[in-house]
Amino acid sequence: MQNSTITIVFLVVYVVGIIVVGICNRNSQNSEDYFLASRGLPSWLLAVTFIASWWGGGSAIDLVDHAYNNGLSSFWIYGVPVLIATFMMFLLSKAIRNIGTISQPQLLEKRYNSTVSLLLTVFIVIFMIIGSAVQVIVVGHFFHSFFDVSYSLGAFIGVAIVLIYSLFGGFKGVVLTDLLQFVFFLFTSVFLCVVAYKKSGGMNVVATHAVLNGKEGFTSFWAHVSDNLAYVITFGTSWVIQANIWQRISAAKNGSSARKMMMISFVVFIPLYLMVTFTGMYSSVFYSSLPSGGIVPDMVKNITNPVLGALIFVGLCSAIMSTMDSLINTGALSLTIDIYGKYIQPNATSKQNVRVGRYSTFIIGIIALFIALKIESVLTISWIGSDFLTTGAFIPIVLAFVWKKGSTRAAIVSMLWGLFFSTYNLLVALGVSLPVAWKIASVEQALIGVAVSLFLYFVFSYLSPDKESKGETFLEQIKGNE
Repeated sequence: MQNSTITIVFLVVYVVGIIVVGICNRNSQNSEDYFLASRGLPSWLLAVTFIASWWGGGSAIDLVDHAYNNGLSSFWIYGVPVLIATFMMFLLSKAIRNIGTISQPQLLEKRYNSTVSLLLTVFIVIFMIIGSAVQVIVVGHFFHSFFDVSYSLGAFIGVAIVLIYSLFGGFKGVVLTDLLQFVFFLFTSVFLCVVAYKKSGGMNVVATHAVLNGKEGFTSFWAHVSDNLAYVITFGTSWVIQANIWQRISAAKNGSSARKMMMISFVVFIPLYLMVTFTGMYSSVFYSSLPSGGIVPDMVKNITNPVLGALIFVGLCSAIMSTMDSLINTGALSLTIDIYGKYIQPNATSKQNVRVGRYSTFIIGIIALFIALKIESVLTISWIGSDFLTTGAFIPIVLAFVWKKGSTRAAIVSMLWGLFFSTYNLLVALGVSLPVAWKIASVEQALIGVAVSLFLYFVFSYLSPDKESKGETFLEQIKGNE
C-alpha cells in the first residue's frame, strides 16, 4: 500500500510537470508553429524526440518479452527494422527538408496530385491511430499491473494524461516532454539491465541455461531469422515513410541539420535496442515462465526500495507516453492540414487551424483508446498498422525521390491496391471468413503486397505517363539550396 501511494505521488508530480511544459508552450500562432515549432529546434533535440518516438512502450518493453523467449535474434523484430528505416531516412532526409512542406501529403502532392495526397492522408491517419492504440494497450496493462484498476481504466488514464499536455503544447510541447521522458526511460532501462545482469550471473550463465533448457540458438544473432523476416520487411519499409518522423525532419532548420539528426539517431539506436534485448535474455535465468503482465512491469514491482521503484515506474510510463504523443500529434497534423485546411476550410485563419489541431488531437486519442479496448495484442496490431503503409504507400513515396518517370496514375493505382490488400488481410485477421493463398502476417503476405505495388507502379508509369514533367521538376526541387 505504501509503495502504491509513493508511486502515485511521483506519477502526479511527473504529470503536473509535463502539463506545465505544455501550458508554457501553448501560444502557437500558426500551423507551422504548432506542428513544426517554427523549424527552430536543434538537431540533437530532434534526434532525442525521434528516438523517444520509436524506442517506447510498444517496442522496447515488448522486445524484452520476446528476447526472454527467443534470445538475441529477437533484435530482428524491432532493432533491425529501426536501423534499416533510420539509414534510409538519412539518405532521404535532406531532400525531404528541402521541399519545405509542413505535412507529408503536401510533399507528395507536389510530386503527383491532390488525389495521391488524399490517399496518403488516409494511410497516415490509419497508421497513427493504430500506432497510438498500441501504446494505449501497453499503458493500460501497465497501470493494471501496478494499481488496483481495470485495464480499461488504466488505458483511459494514460490517454487522458497524454491528451492534456499535447493539446496545450503542440509539437514543441511534445518535443520538450519527449526530452524529459527519454531521460527517465534511459535511466530505467539501464537500471533494469544492470539488475537483470547481476541477478542472472552474466551472458555465460544465460548461454548455459539456454542449452540446459533446449533453447537452441538462444545467444545467436542469426538464429530463427526467417521467423522474423515478415517484421523486418513490413516494419522496415513502413517506418521509412512514417509521417511522425518526416514531421521531425521537416522541423529541422535545414537539410544538413536533418541529416545530422538521423545520423545521431542511428548510432544511438544500436546500444538502446541491444540493451533491452539483453535484459530479456538475462531474465530467462531467473524467470521460469513469462509473467502475465510482462517481465519489465514484474521487475519493477519487485523493487524493494519504494522511492526507486516509483521512479522506475514513472520512467516506464514516460517511454510509453513519448511514443503515444508523437503518433497522436502527427495524426492530428494530417487531419488539420490535409483534410480540414484543404477540403473543409481552405481559408481558415491561423488561429482556426491551431484550434482544429487541438480538436484533431483529441479525436485521434479517443479513437485509439476505443481500438485498444477491443484489441490487446501489441505485436499483432503493430504489424497491421505497418502493413497499410508498406503495401499502400512505400513504393509511390520512395520512388518519387529517385525515379522521375513515375506517374500520378501509377501512384494512385499502387495505393488503391495497398488499401484493398491491407484491408482484406485485416478482415481475415479479425476473423472474417475470406479465401487467402498466404499466411496472414507472414513473409509471403509482405512480399506479395510490395511486389504487386511495385509492378503496378512501373506498368502504369509506362502506360500512362504524366503529360507534364512533374518528376523532373520535383527532383530538381529536392536538391535545394542550403
